[in-house]
Amino acid sequence: MGEAGDALFAAPERPPAPEPEPAPAEKKPRKPLRNERLPATERPVAQVAVDVNLAHLDRPFDYQVPEQLADQAVPGARVRVRFAGRLVDGFVLAREDTSEHTGRLGWLEKVVSPEPVLGPELAGLCRAVADRYAGTLADVLRLAVPPRHARVEAETPAERPAPEAPEQHGWGAYPRGPALLEALAAHRPAHAVWQALPGEEWPARLAEAAATTAAAGRGAVLVVPDRRDLDRVQAACEAVAGADAVVALAADLGPAERYRRWLAVARGQVRIVVGTRAAAFAPVVDPGLIAVWDDGDDTLAEPRAPYPHARDVAMTRAHRDGAALLVAGFARTAEAALLVASGWAHDVVADRAGVRARGPRVTSIGEDDRQLLRDPASRAARMPGVAFEAARAALAAGAPVLVQVPRRGYLPAVACARCREPARCRRCAGPMALPAGADGVPTCRWCGTPDAAYRCGACGSPQLRALAVGSARTAEELGRAFPQTVVRSSGGGAPVLDTVPGGPALVVATPGAEPIADGGYGAALLLDGAVLLARPELRAGEETLRRWFGAAALVRPASEGGRVVVIAESSTAAVQALVRWDPVGHAATELASRTELSLPPAMRLAAVDGPPPAVADLLAALPDDVEVLGPVELPPGTKLPGAEERTEGAERCLVRVPRTEGRTLARELHAAQAVRSARKEREPVRVLLDPLDPL
Repeated sequence: MGEAGDALFAAPERPPAPEPEPAPAEKKPRKPLRNERLPATERPVAQVAVDVNLAHLDRPFDYQVPEQLADQAVPGARVRVRFAGRLVDGFVLAREDTSEHTGRLGWLEKVVSPEPVLGPELAGLCRAVADRYAGTLADVLRLAVPPRHARVEAETPAERPAPEAPEQHGWGAYPRGPALLEALAAHRPAHAVWQALPGEEWPARLAEAAATTAAAGRGAVLVVPDRRDLDRVQAACEAVAGADAVVALAADLGPAERYRRWLAVARGQVRIVVGTRAAAFAPVVDPGLIAVWDDGDDTLAEPRAPYPHARDVAMTRAHRDGAALLVAGFARTAEAALLVASGWAHDVVADRAGVRARGPRVTSIGEDDRQLLRDPASRAARMPGVAFEAARAALAAGAPVLVQVPRRGYLPAVACARCREPARCRRCAGPMALPAGADGVPTCRWCGTPDAAYRCGACGSPQLRALAVGSARTAEELGRAFPQTVVRSSGGGAPVLDTVPGGPALVVATPGAEPIADGGYGAALLLDGAVLLARPELRAGEETLRRWFGAAALVRPASEGGRVVVIAESSTAAVQALVRWDPVGHAATELASRTELSLPPAMRLAAVDGPPPAVADLLAALPDDVEVLGPVELPPGTKLPGAEERTEGAERCLVRVPRTEGRTLARELHAAQAVRSARKEREPVRVLLDPLDPL
């Protein structure tokens, strides 16, 4: 059949095996395009607290972390993010793997600084303070974290030695004083209210407590009202623990130096911090002691939203961090008395024998009949004979005399000499005052407008008489009464003196500006006590007694001839507390009175300020079981936060609830503010929780 037949009947050839397909090549990571951002491989979501103080936006927001910023965007770092179409500042609170937000996340635009300035403890404290005062976290962060200074962050920190415990201390005069130091050394969260003895070197006592805490490996924060107290406490801490073991934080340091010291605290290089009210937020590592001196001073209340008080910040921090709390002073507030009465804090006081041995002799007006027989006009006189006698005796003994005058200026209040009508400004109806000098022109204390042609609006008389005398006029009158004696002025328009020599001299000072005399004052004259006690304020008696105790504590003991004369009626409760040197008893009585009348601190109180329609709108959102008091008109020209100009016709309403409902009230007020901000209401409303002066 030939080759063709052989090929036809031959067995078919097996098809060749298919060649194996090549293995797929491994995908190489795609190079990002120019300006393209890829999320971080680990924890790509950052929770950011944006710097926006609107109540309805008071929460963290999630952002994607670019890979190139993954190592820098650590919790606590300062960042920049895009919010509502614009770049704003913020802090990274945490890094997470996922987000609960189902939509698209924005990106972190920039890490301003990788320095973790907002640690979890400080962030939690700021959140707690904002919740307590019905404020926003952004407002509290502005108080707690100072502005950044790039050059300071790049500096190499200096080495600082650890402080040692003091070998001796002066707490033995108080029965519970040594036990307090033992608790600090053993890391126990002791809570105490300390009543300092008259003439006590209180900066040294605070320094000993702070050094004991720092030597045990924990931090200490000492909060004082003003710069003078800060300098004294800083010097005492440096003497006990060393200059490198303590830093002072104050607003007048300048941005660079303040941030340098703040960073030293945040990095754990310094364990002892002394400062004014903002120091309550100082980021001390592992705080073991938070102390507040003279908590009744109104400078410890922050004048910016949400208006926290340093004492309440210290209490919140001590509770959160398991630290000891020490509230101290020569006087005692009702809030401090409540801490003791509730059992949350213990008394640290001296026995009566120690008080009598250290205190001066206190004399009031009309305390016995013999005084009135010698000087029948003493009840009406601004400076009766008993005051002159005390001043002459102290000057003759070679000691200075302190004269405390509650008003500054020359004649801060004047009236018509004919009809006794108070002098009012013809422009704004404000009170008129007369400056120093024979040719002084009456000037308005509100708008500052002088009125050389003033005439009484009631009778037309141009003659004026004094209703009140200021520190400048008092110094002038004392100079005439004691012509051979040096007269020094402190405060009230004159420079505030820190110290004065121990020789014979008259020192005229306004409250809080009393200088320290070398060896103590021989006598103190506390003028115009009736005017202080008659002020229409809730804390008038408490504040008056605080001022008196602060001045009387600078006087020598009675055994050395020290004497205090208070120009006020002896039957008043505040005068009796000063005579007995019993601030504890007066504070307990004050607390009982306020509890009976349902006033703070027995109750939580909120003040709501604003135009009447706005106040009514906010109050309508509160529960029905809250008690609303008011409204009352605010002083003319009150400027509310957020308002471009002064608000006319503003009013105040008070909201009162039991202390157990305080957190609920703060939450409801914050929610009501959130509704208003979400609606973009233009009329501002100010909310103050626990205001110092609710009236």
